[in-house]
Amino acid sequence: MSNLIFSNFEPSSSAAWKQKIQFELNGADFNETLLTKTNEGITIKPFYHSDTFEKVNVPISKNKFCICSTIAITNEEYANFKAVNAIKKGFTSLKFEVSKPFNFENLFRNLLNNEIEFQFQLRFLSEEFTNKLIAFLKNETVYINIDIVGNLAKTGNWYTSLNADFKSIENLIEQNATTKILSVNAALYQNAGANTVQQIAYALAHANEYFNKFGGKIVKNMQFNFAIGSNYFFEIAKIRAFRYLLNLILKEYNTEFDIQIFAEQSLRNKTANHNINNLRSINESLSAIYSGANTVTANKFDKELFSETNINDLKIAATDCYYIESITKQIAEKALNIFKEIEKGGGFLNQLKEGTIQRKIVENAKKEQTQFNNGELILVGANKYKNTLETVKLDTFPIIERKNHKTLIIPIIPKRLAEKLEQKKSRNDA
Repeated sequence: MSNLIFSNFEPSSSAAWKQKIQFELNGADFNETLLTKTNEGITIKPFYHSDTFEKVNVPISKNKFCICSTIAITNEEYANFKAVNAIKKGFTSLKFEVSKPFNFENLFRNLLNNEIEFQFQLRFLSEEFTNKLIAFLKNETVYINIDIVGNLAKTGNWYTSLNADFKSIENLIEQNATTKILSVNAALYQNAGANTVQQIAYALAHANEYFNKFGGKIVKNMQFNFAIGSNYFFEIAKIRAFRYLLNLILKEYNTEFDIQIFAEQSLRNKTANHNINNLRSINESLSAIYSGANTVTANKFDKELFSETNINDLKIAATDCYYIESITKQIAEKALNIFKEIEKGGGFLNQLKEGTIQRKIVENAKKEQTQFNNGELILVGANKYKNTLETVKLDTFPIIERKNHKTLIIPIIPKRLAEKLEQKKSRNDA
């Protein structure tokens, strides 16, 4: 029936559509009136057509999809209680945030042999502890997520020193050849205010420091972590562009691999309004799934949504979508140019040392902050449609202050757009 209906209409070319639109504009310039330029320099057109469609061959991951619950370990028994409940609710991945060594037996009681993926965010580097943890979980799927370059970028210092940190990674990989030891924590760049193109370029250059040191084969021991913001289609395109470009880089190392991507919700766009944050998180989670991320963090509302969703259909749906493909291509082209500039400038570590990466992120963050303050960049509940009767509570998202201690480089500091606005309201409410 659908073919019969459409056969009654003559197809229109892209040029014909543009001509018709130009006529309706009554003399206004098409490009100035209807083309939109983003902060990244991406061009958004008013319509997309098969005539101008250019497909980006993005690898689609065949790895299984997991829904993750994040748990901070302050007490092993309580963390275990939360983990057991998460499994009962249907979560298939658990991420433990760890600040110090913990008791394995107490934490993992009744958690093993459940086909659960165990993710770790270790805030310390210890070969002895990590080896024991991996040995204890030898029959489980484990992601250790050590990122020595990311730790330098975030804190301004190595755990010990450049040589000692890289040597620890080398030792851990030699002793645990099949375990994903490393991560590239690109979430830091998004949360600090880097734009979409910068995030991809910095993630590539960040990863390339590991490739330069250990060779391309090290990718099998890696996971790539991203924060997903609220620009729905751009976030889908972002992850797709990264997969595409990383695949190109790996070819230069005579390597190919089905990479693992972990996606979490952005901190940067969150506000003191918990309910609106939940709505943002749902959209961010869907963007992550459409993009082809392998593991996605979820809150209690997201979990119910995922259980009703065919994940494989969503992962494939973004392919051949004219708009998403166009954005993916533009992001990839611009990110590749920045990546090449970084490599010509001595590589990611060198540009961190010089402060170039930090300066570029701050420049974009300030631009976004000005747009937020002026109402051009809208966060509902913060600078638009505010609930004047609502009392701001800042304990959920504490203000991240730079610590006054000596660092080797300027650290990259995550910062929410609504921080200063909420501080002001909190003082007025007091």
